[in-house]
Amino acid sequence: MAATMTISDEEHALTDEKVDDHTDEHVYEAEALLPNDESLEKKRIRPFGMTPKSCLSIAINIFSAVGLVFVNKRIFEDDDLRHAQVTFAATHFAITAATLYGVSSQPIALFQRKRVGFLQILPLAFAMILAVVLTNASLAYSSIQFYQVARVLVTPCVALLEFIVLRKKIPVAAGLTLIPVCLGVGIVSYFDTSADPNAHISHRTTPLGVFFALISLVASATYTVMIKKYHDITQCESAQLLLNQSPASVLLMLYIIPLSDDLTVWRTVSLGTWAVIFLSGMLACLLHISQFLIVDGAGPVASTVVGHAKTCLIIAIGWSCSRRPLNDNSMVGILLAIGGIIAYVQTVDEDCGKC
Repeated sequence: MAATMTISDEEHALTDEKVDDHTDEHVYEAEALLPNDESLEKKRIRPFGMTPKSCLSIAINIFSAVGLVFVNKRIFEDDDLRHAQVTFAATHFAITAATLYGVSSQPIALFQRKRVGFLQILPLAFAMILAVVLTNASLAYSSIQFYQVARVLVTPCVALLEFIVLRKKIPVAAGLTLIPVCLGVGIVSYFDTSADPNAHISHRTTPLGVFFALISLVASATYTVMIKKYHDITQCESAQLLLNQSPASVLLMLYIIPLSDDLTVWRTVSLGTWAVIFLSGMLACLLHISQFLIVDGAGPVASTVVGHAKTCLIIAIGWSCSRRPLNDNSMVGILLAIGGIIAYVQTVDEDCGKC
């Protein structure tokens, strides 16, 4: 959806500073559900080290991120549910709000709640709705490979938006690395939409999927920049901010759903499908909580590495499930995009290290 945050190893929230992290534009909705890793709070740099708890958090994070994409794709293979995107996202937000409320209560108390006024949080909640719904729509009408490769473009979109709005510049070398990223996504887009039109919807990308992918990039980048601003304005940690956003988003969506979704489809949803939808929500919650633990316990470097691992793993599994040959032309685009975004992150980190 998208979007992620982390919970403290020592059962407290993250510090109020921001993490200048360029982690994965991984999953989906999960990318959009939470503030992007680039919008996480900055914390004191600690030596890179792995504890058993950090290793467990990373394993859970990778499992939940990969599982979330494939479970959501399975849900969207249902023609009816593809037309109930807002209701589906509202279900996720409700599960997220309930989970965060639970883990912030005694005796768990993983973070301290902080209230933000409803009118103040409303613009951010609306931005989150757009980011999540459009990202899910992209997944619904695209192959998993194209969906995941397209998500890496969120990072350059954020950089472009920050340059336009905040006049924040990136190194020239970093800008050059974005050329193969954009070229790679273009190649995957071309060959995926040119695939066999009779292939299963989960193995091909439709022009509508490309359209949703492009506008979801703008929505996700806008949401990321807004998250950064809200951290400064409210002095909230990521978990605190999301706990305020989620209920507000659900309330907004109650007014949007009658206009956007076909509510009659839910009458025929089987018990098994409801179980899969619930599983999707729980995977999203595991993703959120494990990301809290990774950034706070293992540090932003580990979070970045895990992000790249998730991107590669999702693409690899998606490719395997599609049974496409390794000499398929889309492979060139995937390698260009992933290689370019890793080079971009490395270049930006090196430049920050000189500052």
